Amino acid sequence: MSKKRKLKAEIPSDISDKVEETLKPFMLSMKKLREISSRFTKEMDNGLDKKKHQKAAVKMLPTFVRAKPDGSERGDFLALDLGGTNFRVLHIRVEDKKILKVDSQICAIPQEIMQGTGHELFDHLAKCLGEFLESQKLKEQKLPLGFTFSFPCEQTEIDKSILIRWTKGFSCSGVEGKDVVQLLKDAIHKRGDYDISSVVMVNDTVATMMSCNQQEHEDPDCEIGMIIGTGTNACYMEDMKNVKRCEETEGQMCINTEWGGFGDKSPLSDPGALDDILTDFDKEVDETSINPGVHIFEKMISGMYLGEIVRLVLVELTNNNLLFEGKVTVRLDTKHTFETKHMSFIEGARVDQEVIDTIQDLLKVRCSEDDARVVSLVCDTISSRSAHLCAAALAAIANRIRLNKAKDNLKTAVGVDGTVYKKHPNFRHKLEDAVAFLAPECDLKFYISEDGSGKGAAMVTAVAQRQPHSRLMNGNGEEDR
Repeated sequence: MSKKRKLKAEIPSDISDKVEETLKPFMLSMKKLREISSRFTKEMDNGLDKKKHQKAAVKMLPTFVRAKPDGSERGDFLALDLGGTNFRVLHIRVEDKKILKVDSQICAIPQEIMQGTGHELFDHLAKCLGEFLESQKLKEQKLPLGFTFSFPCEQTEIDKSILIRWTKGFSCSGVEGKDVVQLLKDAIHKRGDYDISSVVMVNDTVATMMSCNQQEHEDPDCEIGMIIGTGTNACYMEDMKNVKRCEETEGQMCINTEWGGFGDKSPLSDPGALDDILTDFDKEVDETSINPGVHIFEKMISGMYLGEIVRLVLVELTNNNLLFEGKVTVRLDTKHTFETKHMSFIEGARVDQEVIDTIQDLLKVRCSEDDARVVSLVCDTISSRSAHLCAAALAAIANRIRLNKAKDNLKTAVGVDGTVYKKHPNFRHKLEDAVAFLAPECDLKFYISEDGSGKGAAMVTAVAQRQPHSRLMNGNGEEDR
């Protein structure tokens, strides 16, 4: 008997039936998931199309990474990983598809620099990079550098990326709308005490995929990268003939799907592709977020929002006298008090006194054993929907790769990162089982990424040294310069 069935059997039937009625909109049939997978395929087509791209909900951004590691990559590479209040500098040695050496240093970014000028930020990055090169006795070498810059950007070439907007507490002036690669190069050249041979812009999802291509495991090669943590995204290797925004038609390019936008309303998707499965709880999460109407798919499946969906369901059940003696405490009624990590703990444990105490301490409620079972059932239902929706989109990507290869059956691998996948006790298994059901012709192996933003960035940089460079075409079919 599954844990969900066991929980239902142990909850008094008069309560269980009413709880299930509240949870029913979260329970998606495999038929509905196949339908959602087909919708995602259509959104992918829109994003890849030269004329429809601007209006597409799923942007399908070219990354200008044209190949996976083939074993010929060797040499020394630098990586700079900026995505928060700290950043990392790494020196990585690659040989025969393996990373033989990794040295790294973590540098802090003071608040005054995070909110200062762009020149101050990039001067700080260049200073810390110089100090690291000095400590590694590398200042006299001109090495290529992979730059993982985890902020919203429009990438137009492998070495050109325009910052759209700052997030994560950064507000440096004079950077939005500018090429961050050029700003880094300018700061390095201004110092004059060291130089780098080239800078490659690296998306974190692409780095996740690449890091799994250099890990020691049997074939197949990794052709998909996926992050399912606080946020979510995926990338995959697409045939160039389908990337209508680039003029080349031979070979492949890695596409950053930006699948978090699946379900957003757009001129091509109105109503949104997920409107028919949005619950009232999803709508409330979206309406009270900092970006209403944006990244609907991400709000249904990622770690930043799952706990809040659970909390809203618990409030509804309590208001209906099905939980906690019908008493909604201030704590239970406060946004974001219930987090995804709490779901992971509750779902991974037997309903015992420790779980009851955890719920009571967290929400300041009186929690009975039956209440704890209901909370566990709610958590299981919400995380299951997340895994199943993720599987629907992933199945669409896998089937696309299979059709591109004109194969009846496909064997490929997915490189994965993110706390939901790695730390939730059941998510991984539910995801993999659902993908196998939704894409039976695709045999997917899943590998957890080892330091994608560091090692993966170095592998992207290594591959870029031997690949032809591509550029986006503008609306007239000409290359952007």
